Amino acid sequence: MADRSLESMSLPLEVRARLAELELELSEGDITQKGYEKKRSKLIGAYLPQPPAANGAAAVRCRLQHSEGPTRRMLRSANIGVCDIREAAARDRAAGTAGTRPLFYFRFGVDQALPQERRTPVTPSSASRYHRRRSSGSRDERYRSDVHTEAVQAALAKHKERKMAVPMPSKRRSLVVQTSMDAYTPPDTSSGSEDEGSVQGDSQGTPTSSQGSINMEHWISQAIHGSTTSTTSSSSTQSGGSGAAHRLADVMAQTHIENHSAPPDVTTYTSEHSIQVERPQGSTSSRTAPKYGNAELMETGDGVPVSSRVSAKIQQLVNTLKRPKRPPLREFFVDDFEELLEVQQPDPNQPKPEGAQMLAMRGEQLGVVTNWPPSLEAALQRWGTISPKAPCLTTMDTNGKPLYILTYGKLWTRSMKVAYNILHKLGTKQEPMVRPGDRVALVFPNNDPAAFMVAFYGCLLAEVVPVPIEVPLTRKDAGSQQIGFLLGSCGVTVALTSDACHKGLPKSPTGEIPQFKGWPKLLWFVTESKHLSKPPRDWFPHIKDANNDTAYIEYKTCKDGSVLGVTVTRIALLTHCQALTQACGYTEAETIVNVLDFKKDVGLWHGILTSVMNMMHVISIPYSLMKVNPLSWIQKVCQYKAKVACVKSRDMHWALVAHRDQRDINLSSLRMLIVADGANPWSISSCDAFLNVFQSKGLRQEVICPCASSPEALTVAIRRPTDDSNQPPGRGVLSMHGLTFGVIRVDSEEKLSVLTVQDVGLVMPGAIMCAVKPDGIPQLCRTDEIGELCVCAIATGTSYYGLSGMTKNTFEVFPMTSSGAPISEYPFIRTGLLGFIGPGGLVFVVGKMDGLMVVSGRRHNADDIVATALAVEPMKFVYRGRIAVFSVTVLHDERIVIVAEQRPDSTEEDSFQWMSRVLQAIDSIHQVGVYCLALVPANTLPKTPLGGIHLSETKQLFLEGSLHPCNVLMCPHTCVTNLPKPRQKQPEIGPASVMVGNLVSGKRIAQASGRDLGQIEDNDQARKFLFLSEVLQWRAQTTPDHVLYTLLNCRGTIANSLTCVQLHKRAEKIAVMLMERGHLQDGDHVALVYPPGIDLIAAFYGCLYAGCVPITVRPPHPQNIATTLPTVKMIVEVSRSACLMTTQLICKLLRSREAAAAVDVRTWPPILDTDDLPKKRPAQIYKPSNPDTLAYLDFSVSTTGMLAGVKMSHAATSAFCRSIKLQCELYPSREVAICLDPYCGLGFVLWCLCSVYSGHQSILIPPSELETNPALWLLAVSQYKVRDTFCSYSVMELCTKGLGSQTESLKGTSGPDPTTVYVDMRALRHDSQRSQEGIRKLQTETTGGVTNKVLGLESGRLDLISSIRLKLIISS
Repeated sequence: MADRSLESMSLPLEVRARLAELELELSEGDITQKGYEKKRSKLIGAYLPQPPAANGAAAVRCRLQHSEGPTRRMLRSANIGVCDIREAAARDRAAGTAGTRPLFYFRFGVDQALPQERRTPVTPSSASRYHRRRSSGSRDERYRSDVHTEAVQAALAKHKERKMAVPMPSKRRSLVVQTSMDAYTPPDTSSGSEDEGSVQGDSQGTPTSSQGSINMEHWISQAIHGSTTSTTSSSSTQSGGSGAAHRLADVMAQTHIENHSAPPDVTTYTSEHSIQVERPQGSTSSRTAPKYGNAELMETGDGVPVSSRVSAKIQQLVNTLKRPKRPPLREFFVDDFEELLEVQQPDPNQPKPEGAQMLAMRGEQLGVVTNWPPSLEAALQRWGTISPKAPCLTTMDTNGKPLYILTYGKLWTRSMKVAYNILHKLGTKQEPMVRPGDRVALVFPNNDPAAFMVAFYGCLLAEVVPVPIEVPLTRKDAGSQQIGFLLGSCGVTVALTSDACHKGLPKSPTGEIPQFKGWPKLLWFVTESKHLSKPPRDWFPHIKDANNDTAYIEYKTCKDGSVLGVTVTRIALLTHCQALTQACGYTEAETIVNVLDFKKDVGLWHGILTSVMNMMHVISIPYSLMKVNPLSWIQKVCQYKAKVACVKSRDMHWALVAHRDQRDINLSSLRMLIVADGANPWSISSCDAFLNVFQSKGLRQEVICPCASSPEALTVAIRRPTDDSNQPPGRGVLSMHGLTFGVIRVDSEEKLSVLTVQDVGLVMPGAIMCAVKPDGIPQLCRTDEIGELCVCAIATGTSYYGLSGMTKNTFEVFPMTSSGAPISEYPFIRTGLLGFIGPGGLVFVVGKMDGLMVVSGRRHNADDIVATALAVEPMKFVYRGRIAVFSVTVLHDERIVIVAEQRPDSTEEDSFQWMSRVLQAIDSIHQVGVYCLALVPANTLPKTPLGGIHLSETKQLFLEGSLHPCNVLMCPHTCVTNLPKPRQKQPEIGPASVMVGNLVSGKRIAQASGRDLGQIEDNDQARKFLFLSEVLQWRAQTTPDHVLYTLLNCRGTIANSLTCVQLHKRAEKIAVMLMERGHLQDGDHVALVYPPGIDLIAAFYGCLYAGCVPITVRPPHPQNIATTLPTVKMIVEVSRSACLMTTQLICKLLRSREAAAAVDVRTWPPILDTDDLPKKRPAQIYKPSNPDTLAYLDFSVSTTGMLAGVKMSHAATSAFCRSIKLQCELYPSREVAICLDPYCGLGFVLWCLCSVYSGHQSILIPPSELETNPALWLLAVSQYKVRDTFCSYSVMELCTKGLGSQTESLKGTSGPDPTTVYVDMRALRHDSQRSQEGIRKLQTETTGGVTNKVLGLESGRLDLISSIRLKLIISS
């Protein structure tokens, strides 16, 4: 096929028309490719000119850009070079002879001829890249069009406005479509060239590699043949090397251009994950013929790929047959949740920052001391040779006695021994397992700091990178898999450990250490001296000055449970030790007591690293000793006259708990008590309490020095020890409401919703600190705004190992001013701490990013929620303070979940009382609802190695449903405030509508509704009456002796019963009492304070007869008047009750001394005792004038203590009763067992209203009676053979707890016979098969020993009513 531009050809119109016919014949498969080539050559052979000069030719602008690195290649809009089409065509022929086919990443466009000097040369790398992207096996010559490529491009370049006289000849051409390419990412190949200049010759097209050709060819083949549709019309071009235009068409041949006069496409090719295609105006849809049958690409003997002869019409037919006839049904019911959810509108009154933009705070200059060593290894060498007998580390046993003293001489010699053995005794001399720069794991228990210290410095001397991790106890430790992923990504193959730890690791039956879940295969190497070879006398570690090599990697657990490795360089390690020495004023031979974990964070920095730099003596207190004796660290401070102690606030707190006026405590030697978790704002309470108790023991206020730190930024700030005791530490009382909006507002300590924070000192020496907005671009905060603290210093971490993307977001932050200008040319590091810089440069921390929960646009910190929950009943209910707070996503917003371990002796009542108080406290202090509060048994939550709760594992168990709580309190109604918007009916049936049964809806279901009560025809005589009082009068006349209510006592016998006429007469007497004794009028509110029983029902209908509005109120508990009576008083006052009716017993209780201590009994409304009723009847029974008038008030108290009232009209009450009657199939011959509290909601309606309306007999079982006889409810259901029963979860739990001894008595009952179901066959016309399956499922035989329940299912107009059984499985 000729590769020449048709621009220079003067083809006659008849030749062009013939060429167009050939194109059409080829596209429809009427002629072969070979025949098309032969006929086309004959037609244009006589018109082929010689290759013209480059000047004045139409050009294609080729835009390309590559980064210097091998990983990123992007495009930019700048014009780098121009390639002439005809020159490219000539070079392409020569390049094809040489076997080279270069390819660029292109953005094609048409432009006028540009100057020669701006054209881009074809470099070898770019030429080889073209060769790699060309796919020799994925060509289809039918999809190429030289006529379209050359003629249309050249014509449009010169004559943009001229229209062609006849349609231009067209063929299928190449086009990369976005939908087909998005799923394929091109493999990274060589970079292109950015040099500008003239187009070079053929010699620059030689490829350098063949491997890239295979990978790119595979990728292009996947992308092309994975595509099925194309909606873009475009023109191919030639550029950048030997015949680049038709070569590109060869590689990506896919699309047939049906609009021959369409302007060319502008197509962007990048090395990113997607290729975007712009559609020009005038383009029409084009289709791609996918492979099917024998339409696979084949290659002839001369290497030219061809395809089988398949007509495009046949391909179109096959595509039509493959296409589904209609979209799947589920597509019609997919809601866009983002659009449906209620959008939370910001509070217009929310506080906003008003201060000026903050300035970055610079720390003091890092001083240069002449005797500071050039590296930490040099410091170890100095002290190991100069003062070999000086104590370096003293370890303690579980009895608090010194176990081992490690001197600096021993540390130096043993570290050298470890270094030698790591480098020379692992593997062979030719292939050692560990080389300098490799990573090794350090696995040491928390009670063996000496072995860890020797191994750590041995790694430093060997120039090996230690990765300290926790000891795996089992193969399924919490977070063990994530630790294994870190080890694998670091390439760790060797783990250093101690002899005791190695013996304690899990072993297989063969004695081998199994491979832990997610861990790489490790060689375990014991570092005890007796297992090591002595290094030769001529061997000496290479000690050099600190540089940018990695010193160690500290693991960090993220919020989602993933584990990252923070790399710390040797220069950062040394500088950090120098900064700590200057800030803390460390001197030689000082003694420091360390209670912290020595493998990471503050415990590592002070107890292992800085101590060696200054030749200090460290007294290490293991966690196991702290559990036995929380005062052990204070005792060691006194014993060794320690100058410094490193503790956490929890250690101070437990020391306070264990302190009982113990004598011989003198803390006057302490000059610095470092509080490692000073970044936790709630540590101030422990600091203040500790100072108050031990100030009399010599502890000075200025000694307590909180600090803030993070794995990324190391030590962020620390309070300096001062000699001025008159200078109080900085603290602020901040409004918690303002903090939720990220604003600092000073408040008073008298309020509950405040947060008192203490400063964590000044910025570290040699560092610069600022606060940036937590979200979006890192813009500087205002002076009264909370932000994430960022640090710029040498003494910080440098990266997350192996994670360049996350490293850039954390370690390469450039804070900007409000104008968008960066404040420094040096990058800052995000610390993960939320806070601000206060007056005097003091740093305040109010939370952490990992603990941040954004609920409805407001920020809440997990530590704040924990502190509030523990403050409800501290040290009493939550087992050892083990509580976890996290958030889960529900309806695209975060919801707060609290999980706590309860004490083993806690009862269910204690649990729910505590949970209710926690919800109330969090709601009042933080103004946020709790989605779920779960209590689990003690010691069941996953633990961290130091005994804390593993937060991410706990969250995962909650999400998986594997938490197994013993008590749960969920309150979604208090926190889910962005419920979906109300559904709306479609105005008309649209094209996407679908009919299911008789339900017609659009893409979104319009609504879900029950049966229309007004259209159902039945024999309900109660429908004739608008009011319940009329229904009761009618039943008293027609069926006076019909029993409506039966009340059972704790023994299961009948305590009382009411017939229709008895209830009517009692209601009349109560109405007379209300009118005569109470002097009430219609519309007055009456509070009914009755226990569950018959009196409550009679009092309710007595109010209706008198025209009063009843309010049912739960009576106060006689044993707990102090907490239950205020609720009664609150409902009576809020409802504005004019009178209070109750029994004589409760009347005395309301006026008792206990009641007077709880409320003001003098403010009670008039109290009427219904035990002594008048004997006369009322002159007239009240009849409401309007069904919409008020019938009763329904008050309920939520778990958070909020009181809510609902007004119920007579019409709504009757409709409610009617819907229950129809749904449950209630009629006078039925018996229903009810075991519910009759004071609000459905329980009140079932207890008091439904029997009067429907006429069925209600067997009333007071829930309080189940405390005496837990099996009462089930015994009643069994004895009366009821088919329907209503109960609560607590009732079922109480009953099933004590049924082991009563199983036999429950087996003797028998159920009703199987019921035949009759269904209207006309109702099956829409979905007969599915309906018949439903009928077969509902025809269930019933056997003895169970209760039964009526089930009604509805689908369109199809009603299926059947008697089925509710089976209770009773275990003895």
